[in-house]
Amino acid sequence: MAAGILSDRAIQALFDAGKLASGRALDADQIQPASLDLRLGARAYRVRASFLPGPSARVEDKLGRLSMHEIDLSDGAVLETGCVYIVQLLESLALPPEISASANPKSSTGRLDIFTRVMTDHGQEFDKIAAGYCGPLWLEVSPRTFPIVARTGSRLSQIRFRQGHAVLDEDELSRLHREETLVASDTPNVSGGGIALSIDLEGQGPDRLVGYRGKHHTSVIDVDKRAAHDVFDFWEPLHNRGSADLILDPDEFYILVSRESVHVPPLYAAEMTPFDPLVGEFRVHYAGFFDPGFGHDEAGGAGSRAVLEVRSHEVPFILEHGQIVGRLIYERMLERPAALYGSGLGSNYQAQGLKLSKHFRA
Repeated sequence: MAAGILSDRAIQALFDAGKLASGRALDADQIQPASLDLRLGARAYRVRASFLPGPSARVEDKLGRLSMHEIDLSDGAVLETGCVYIVQLLESLALPPEISASANPKSSTGRLDIFTRVMTDHGQEFDKIAAGYCGPLWLEVSPRTFPIVARTGSRLSQIRFRQGHAVLDEDELSRLHREETLVASDTPNVSGGGIALSIDLEGQGPDRLVGYRGKHHTSVIDVDKRAAHDVFDFWEPLHNRGSADLILDPDEFYILVSRESVHVPPLYAAEMTPFDPLVGEFRVHYAGFFDPGFGHDEAGGAGSRAVLEVRSHEVPFILEHGQIVGRLIYERMLERPAALYGSGLGSNYQAQGLKLSKHFRA
C-alpha cells in the first residue's frame, strides 16, 4: 500500500464516502491542498485545566466533571487569555483502518498566540488521531496573549490525513533538496530527520524591522475579521539597532521570520517541529503545516519565508542572527493536489516575508 499525505481530492472523497462528516455544509475554501480546516461548534466549555480523556473515557465524560461554565458561541463570545476552553468541532470522523490524522493550529491562529490542540474520545495524545478512529473531534482553546472573539464556524485548527509512514529520511531529504532547493541556504543542515531553518535578525527595510512583540492588556481580536485591527494597538515593533540579536523575555510572545525562504514542491507536504530542546529553551512555530506549493514558483510563492511564533520558557534567552530555530520535516503526498497553496485559493501567506496575521491592517 502506498504511503503519503491525502490531497484535497482524497479529502473530498472521504466526505463523499461518509468517512468525514460535518454539522453543516462545508465552507467553499475549507478543504486545503493537503489539509482540512476544522470549525468550532455551538458551545465552549470553560474548564479548570487542560486534560486528556485517556483510554477509558470520552471527552464528554470528563467535561461533566471539569466544566465550570458553558458559553454559547452562536452569535460570538469572548474567550479570555489564560483560560482553557473545550469546544466540540462541527466535523467528525469515521476513518478507514488505514488512515490516521494529525492536527495543528492554522497559521493565523498561531500568529495570534492562540494555543489549540485537538482531542479525540479515548485519546492519549493531543493532535494525534489514530487510524480508524470513529467519533467526534474536540478542540482545546487557550488564548495566551490577546482575548479573542470566536463563534460557531470559526476556523482555528486544521487536520492532515495520512496513509502509512511517508516521512523522508535524511538521505531522501538531502536528495530532494539538491533537486528542488527546499530552503535557500548554501550550506543546508539536514539532521534530526529534518532540514534546519535559522532566524533573520538583520532586519527588513530602512528601519531594519526584525519582528514584533505582543502587547498586554489589549482589546479583543475577532478571529473572523480581516484587516480589522490596528497593528500598534496590539504589537510593539522590534528593530535591529546595531546588534543582530534579540533577548527573548520569559513568557513574552514574538513574531519573527526565517532567514531562508522555504519551498514545498507540489508532491510533498512539510511540517515544522514546534520545539527542539537542542537549540534552546524556547518554542518556535505553533502552526506547523506547510501545504504543497508553499514557496513554489508556479504558485506565485518564490521567496516565501517562514514566519515564526516564538515564546521563551523559564529564563531569558538570546537569539542571534543565523541561529537554527527549528527543522522542517517533509512527507510525500499520495498524489498532486488539485490546487496548490497560493494558486487561486486566496492563501494569506504565499510569497510572504515578516508578516502578521490577516486580522491586522497593513
